[in-house]
Amino acid sequence: MMESATAIRPGNSAALTGRARFAGLCLLAATLQLVLSGCGDSAPPGNAAPAMPPANVKIAQPLSRETSDWDEYTGRIEAVNAVDVRARIGGYLEKVNFRAGDKVKKGDLLFLIDQKPLQAQLNFANAELERAKTKRELAINDLARAENLFKAKAISAEEYDARSKGLREAAAAVVSAEASAYAAKLNLEYTEIRAPISGRVGRELLTVGNLVKADDTLLTQMVSTDPIYVYVDADEQSVLKYRRQAKRDGSVTADLHGAAVEAAVADEDGFPHQGKLDYIAPRADAATGTLTLRGVFPNPDELLSPGFFARLRLKGSAAYPALLVPDRAIGADQAQRFVWVVNANNQAEYRPVKPGARIGQLRVVRDGLKAEDWVVVEGLQKLRPGATVNPEKIALDGQGGQ
Repeated sequence: MMESATAIRPGNSAALTGRARFAGLCLLAATLQLVLSGCGDSAPPGNAAPAMPPANVKIAQPLSRETSDWDEYTGRIEAVNAVDVRARIGGYLEKVNFRAGDKVKKGDLLFLIDQKPLQAQLNFANAELERAKTKRELAINDLARAENLFKAKAISAEEYDARSKGLREAAAAVVSAEASAYAAKLNLEYTEIRAPISGRVGRELLTVGNLVKADDTLLTQMVSTDPIYVYVDADEQSVLKYRRQAKRDGSVTADLHGAAVEAAVADEDGFPHQGKLDYIAPRADAATGTLTLRGVFPNPDELLSPGFFARLRLKGSAAYPALLVPDRAIGADQAQRFVWVVNANNQAEYRPVKPGARIGQLRVVRDGLKAEDWVVVEGLQKLRPGATVNPEKIALDGQGGQ
């Protein structure tokens, strides 16, 4: 009986092992594909990324009003009057009659120099004056007697002339003594060093007991406080513009005297101080091409102090109709300025604009905007072109708020 089983050879065993591995890999790949496709098909629709809600923004129409451009400069505040206080007479300082920084009036006593030596000089000068007056009276009597004797031919003409000239000499001596007495009186008065102006006095630069040299020793400094000056430098093109504008409207003369100016100090918004231009330099600085302008401002509360920095602005154009939006509503894209405008479909539109002068919190828009446009004034950071927004309409006031 023959066996039906087939014998396995060594070469056939290696071939069977390779085919088994290939089949296993194919089965594994098919299984992974099935699993991955099943996971994708079975994901619930609720796990998809939700759509962003419309951004909440506030929109307003531009303010339409007549306005003027103002040119702004940076300058310094200076006192109208400033004095270095020195003594007119020498001596030892006896008294300081003020506190540093006091507000004083013209004529108030500031310093006192020792008066005793000068009082003695005045007494001596007065005594010399009295002696000269006595000699003059004696010369008058001598001349009167000489006239009678000369008429009676009791004295010679030579003696009569001597007595006449003696009276003239005595009269001149009186005048000289009066001048000496007056000078001594002035020197005594100069020991009382009084405020030459009304204003604020600085600290004493010399204490009691020190020697004061006449017309040399600096005792203190004083400045007036009301009114006050603000000095700025304007370029020649701006000055020419102001002069041509003054010539057109006839409001001020060509020297700009009386032109309205406004000022502000470092911590102030806007320009709350109102003044007038009262000086323009007659010659431009050749090195800088600028002219010095000076505005004068009332300063009753002494908020403005000499030496402070100040911003001064001067009207740079005639009045014209303008559209104004809050300055915060204008964005910057490199060199381009723009605003966001919301259309009828509540979509944000990127609108390039040309801004003009700033007026308070508002900015003039010279080009790119219409009076009926709705401009985004709050919520600008959330916007992109074509984005749908949820707008809230507001009205602007004169300062750019609601």
